[in-house]
Amino acid sequence: MGVEIYSHAELAREDPRLADRVRLPLVPTPRAGPTERTLEDRGMVLHAVYPVMDADGRVSALLEGGVLLNGNLAFVDAIRDLVYGPGSLPEGGIGTVTVLLDDVRIATNVELEPGVRAVGTRVSAAVREQVLERGEPWSNRAFVVNDWYIAAYEPITDVRGERVGMLYAGFLEAPFKNDYQDTLAVLLLMFALALVFAAWLAVAGAGSIFKPIETLTAVVRATQAGQHVRIGPVGARDEVGELARQFDAMLDLLEERNRQIRQAADGLEQTVEARTEELRRKNRELEGTIRTLHETRQQLVTAEKFAALGKLSAGIAHEINNPTAILLGNLELLVQELGEAARPAQGEIELMYEQIERINTLVKNLLNYARPAEYAARLDTADLGNVLERAGTLSRHLAGKAGVRVSVAHRARTPVRINTSELQQVLMNLVINAIQAQPGGGVVEVTSDDWDDRGVVIGVRDEGSGIPSEQLAKVFDPFFTTKDQEGGTGLGLAISYGLVRRTGGHITVDSEVGRGTLFQVWLPREPRTEEAGESWLNLFG
Repeated sequence: MGVEIYSHAELAREDPRLADRVRLPLVPTPRAGPTERTLEDRGMVLHAVYPVMDADGRVSALLEGGVLLNGNLAFVDAIRDLVYGPGSLPEGGIGTVTVLLDDVRIATNVELEPGVRAVGTRVSAAVREQVLERGEPWSNRAFVVNDWYIAAYEPITDVRGERVGMLYAGFLEAPFKNDYQDTLAVLLLMFALALVFAAWLAVAGAGSIFKPIETLTAVVRATQAGQHVRIGPVGARDEVGELARQFDAMLDLLEERNRQIRQAADGLEQTVEARTEELRRKNRELEGTIRTLHETRQQLVTAEKFAALGKLSAGIAHEINNPTAILLGNLELLVQELGEAARPAQGEIELMYEQIERINTLVKNLLNYARPAEYAARLDTADLGNVLERAGTLSRHLAGKAGVRVSVAHRARTPVRINTSELQQVLMNLVINAIQAQPGGGVVEVTSDDWDDRGVVIGVRDEGSGIPSEQLAKVFDPFFTTKDQEGGTGLGLAISYGLVRRTGGHITVDSEVGRGTLFQVWLPREPRTEEAGESWLNLFG
């Protein structure tokens, strides 16, 4: 049995009906070989010759037959059903078989469209070259007529061994691709679930590991704080559990050693106490002598300061009271002379009255500082926002001349009781100092913030040259000043410090050379009455 190629004339001699099945139209399809070639009037026949034996076993005749494969759809369908039986392909899979004469499909179950077989279509040039011209099988992913198939081609040779066609078998790729994608999606989902589960296991495992360690850390911190704390029973039998038990044992041993050390220290202290009693007595006598000398020295220093303050107070009272009295009288006369014409400037006039009265009050306070026992300041709930704004207003002229901008930010909400005039004086001293500290211009920030729930803190920050560290300890000393050439007296900060100290507050200073200085006034909610009568000795000492 073999394959032979018959011409149209040869088939017509055998059976005219066979000849009609040979002529096939060439159908151009995507990805096919060149269509300029024409199909010869040929037919592929599956040819068989069978010997007929006589009674003596000799060949007496030959039985010859053949099956024309051109247009033989039953032949390729039978092969397809044999190769792709039930269950051999996934759901939606299509198996196909094709017999090709040269590179033209002469019998196939590949369809151009539903119900129309792709007889007469050609294969691609690559398949033709490999299978027909080189005689090599071709197996790969291929575009067959109108879809992608997993395809295989084998050359068909005739009885003389010449390649005359190809046999194709393949199945639709799409169902396998869909199954691959579905399987890949399931695998990815399973992998994600496995990752989530592994993460959960890791977190749970880490918790079981770190919880004893956290407990151990808490016990260490409590022990450092002097508390008697232990980890206690631990159910875990691993290394961490053993570490916890050994740590508790170590703490018990350490506590026992500490107890023994305290006992030894107590005994040693008693011994030392007994042997140094005489030394203590001598030290007490020496301390008493030193204290007496120190008190005497302080009294002398205080007396000198009081003397200087008395002279200064008398001079200030004489030099300031007279000009202020003249100013006040002339201002009253000016108001009387102007009459209704002074009404547009009524606010400024009242401000001048207030400032003259403030000068008088400052003079009186300065004199009263020399008589602390007679001093009694009137306390009220200060309007800090108004105090800060007035400080900015009153210093505006001086700041403008120096090219300095005064910024006010009031954020405190805690009420404080203090003498408002004295607080205004303290704040003006600090603001003026800050302006004078930056003659080349800059910014002075005046702020107020809550001091926890204890009171408020007022800050005055400048961008000046700063105060050297060796002078910071002296800035609140009376008569200490760095403004000798500007006529500074060195009393501004000392008086301000005394005013604040009498309310139970204090002033701090933080400065860095070349970057500026920050003064902060710390005011309690309520003044401390035990400090209200603080004297110059306490103030300056």
